[in-house]
Amino acid sequence: MAAKDLYEKDLYQILGVKKSDDDAAIKKQYRKLARELHPDKNKGDKKLEERFKEVSEAYETLSDSKKRAEYDEMRDAFKSGRRPPQSGFGGGQGPQGADFSDFFNNAGGGPQDIFSSLFGGGRGPRRGADLQSEITISFRNSLNGTEVTIPAQTRGGSSVTTRIPAGINDGAKIKLKNRGAPGEAGAGDLYITVHVTKHPVFTRKDANLLMTLPVTFTEAALGADIKIPTIDGDEVTVRIAPGTPNGRTLRVKGRGVKTAKVTGDLLITVEVQVPQRVDGKAEEALKAFAEATKEFDPRAELAQRARA
Repeated sequence: MAAKDLYEKDLYQILGVKKSDDDAAIKKQYRKLARELHPDKNKGDKKLEERFKEVSEAYETLSDSKKRAEYDEMRDAFKSGRRPPQSGFGGGQGPQGADFSDFFNNAGGGPQDIFSSLFGGGRGPRRGADLQSEITISFRNSLNGTEVTIPAQTRGGSSVTTRIPAGINDGAKIKLKNRGAPGEAGAGDLYITVHVTKHPVFTRKDANLLMTLPVTFTEAALGADIKIPTIDGDEVTVRIAPGTPNGRTLRVKGRGVKTAKVTGDLLITVEVQVPQRVDGKAEEALKAFAEATKEFDPRAELAQRARA
């Protein structure tokens, strides 16, 4: 890209941010546009594909503090007719206010592509831009690992198939070297953000899986052996001890997240369920139970502890 082509491009406008915006605002805006313009959602729309590339290239510059500062300095210099600083781009001795097409053809420094200065740090060919992509996988696939295909990111590119490792966390990023935009000095990298859908039964904390186990009042009071499902698809039996309180956590070893480095546990939180309506023999039985256990006062020390 020639110097004139670069400085005439307003990367802030392309990305839809202000020059005064901080890194967090720029990142937030890029992620919003990337979701809207991603080829996965706009297959076959060449106009949107081109827009996606422009947004990615703008973010590649503005997300890097050094590249952003150099871009701002050079753009301001060109707009005001000033000579760009020699320290950053090192070419030419053109006089103050000279036309910059002459400046870049000056024999003192030789022709130089400003874009290669921004992205390549010198006169040599520049590397392609890094690209960002996002995928969503199931909770089960995040634990077991899976293979995904990322559609073509650039014109003339091809889809990319990669393996998502077992045990990956929601929001984790995967870097695929040399799978970004092509360039004279080689392709950039492709960064894939992995999103994991929620599971209706299991959640995760580090290497452990968590679940809530509903039990009846009698199971908690008298104790019971209960079969529960696991993420592997089979069942295990857990023992509820007599007098188990609501909220107690039980542990099943080795039934959590399994990776090459760690194997977690399954943590089960007991949740005592109370019937919404009791009548007939059940009501009579409960009244008899209440009479038989009236000496037990679960709130005996409540007032004393409240005054502590």
